[in-house]
Amino acid sequence: MAFKILVAEDEEITLNNIVDTLQEEGYKVASSRNGTEALRMIEKDHFDALITDIKMPGMSGIELLDKVRAHHPETEVIIITGFGSISSAVEAMKKGAVDYITKPFDLDELLLKAGKIFQQRTMKKENIALRTFVGMDKKISIIAKSEGMRRILETVDELKGSDVNILLTGETGVGKSLIAKAIHFTGKRQNMPFLSINCATFTEELLASELFGYEKGAFTGAVSTKQGLVEIADTGTLFLDEIAELPTNLQAKLLKVVEEGEFYRVGGTRPIKVDVRFIAATNQNVKRLISEGRFREDLYYRLNIMEIYIPPLRERIDDIKPLSSFFLKKHLPKSSKKIAGLTDDAIHILMNYSFPGNARELENIIERAIILEKSGLITPESLPRAIRVLQIDTIDPDQVLTIDELVKEYVEKVVKMLGGNRSKAAEALGISRTSLWKILKEE
Repeated sequence: MAFKILVAEDEEITLNNIVDTLQEEGYKVASSRNGTEALRMIEKDHFDALITDIKMPGMSGIELLDKVRAHHPETEVIIITGFGSISSAVEAMKKGAVDYITKPFDLDELLLKAGKIFQQRTMKKENIALRTFVGMDKKISIIAKSEGMRRILETVDELKGSDVNILLTGETGVGKSLIAKAIHFTGKRQNMPFLSINCATFTEELLASELFGYEKGAFTGAVSTKQGLVEIADTGTLFLDEIAELPTNLQAKLLKVVEEGEFYRVGGTRPIKVDVRFIAATNQNVKRLISEGRFREDLYYRLNIMEIYIPPLRERIDDIKPLSSFFLKKHLPKSSKKIAGLTDDAIHILMNYSFPGNARELENIIERAIILEKSGLITPESLPRAIRVLQIDTIDPDQVLTIDELVKEYVEKVVKMLGGNRSKAAEALGISRTSLWKILKEE
């Protein structure tokens, strides 16, 4: 978003010189010949800075300063005063003006003062983004051994030169937020802010405040103006996770941002212009929500310029082993243990599990196994009991087991799982100890 400056000056020659100089420097500039008109323009539009003469017909520069500081404190003010009116400039500084300049003035000096405000405003925005999302790691590791994930990364690579809005779909835990970061940090906006919010974790009122910010006095407790994520993400990317949970009222407000690049803060009366790329994600069937009247169709098509479907982990089995190794390396440093990897049996169990929680569940399983494991390799005993009991063996056409062999193998696993206690194994299997002994004895 261009830095916007309003110049209020009643002398036409001075006004034109200031406007031309600022525009040549790349600023977006509007002008007014009196204080009353300048205030009206500020109330209708957002300006980063106001440069105003003290003496103007009607409303003076000091009166204009008072009203701007009271109702639009985010607009910085530079006062222009005559050489003999330094006392007025001092008064203006006490009332909140950020700087002043005396007539006749050097235009280079004015540019220097405007540039100082611009730099401070840019640094403030960067600091807000840093404080809000401190710790974000730009080193993105994506495991892509499976054909499905390789295709997704190829698509991400093809999007490097594009700036379209993206909709990521897929089950919970498949890595949608990771793909969103990959899209941003390999794209044209990679050096700009990347912010994210989960639309399912806030009430409608809080979500409106987080997304769009609010003006001072907009509601009880709003003691100062707050920037929302849409404003902070200007020139960068905003990732909207669980977009299907966005309330209908906020869908209309978001649509205006996506279509027109502007929005109003909560309690605000002036539009704020932004340039934001949106990446949205959902695990729901949005078209069904549209048919039920729970999601706006026009917003769906504005966000879904490009859809990327991320398949569940059970459909990309080739990723399970390398993912397990990755999560092991990620979490092992938190412990004092030395674990080199996973046993073949442990890998076999993981590769035959359906993972309803997808990669997020696998990460939790590996982190838990590190805590429980006592040897140098993660063994089946360190995996959750439910996975070990419910695993379904794949069938090798060259090694088809007979029913008796299959029963014996299963019973042996149950006995091993219960620490070799045959009485407990027989009870768990619902058979007598004699029957258990016969099964295990059969050759």
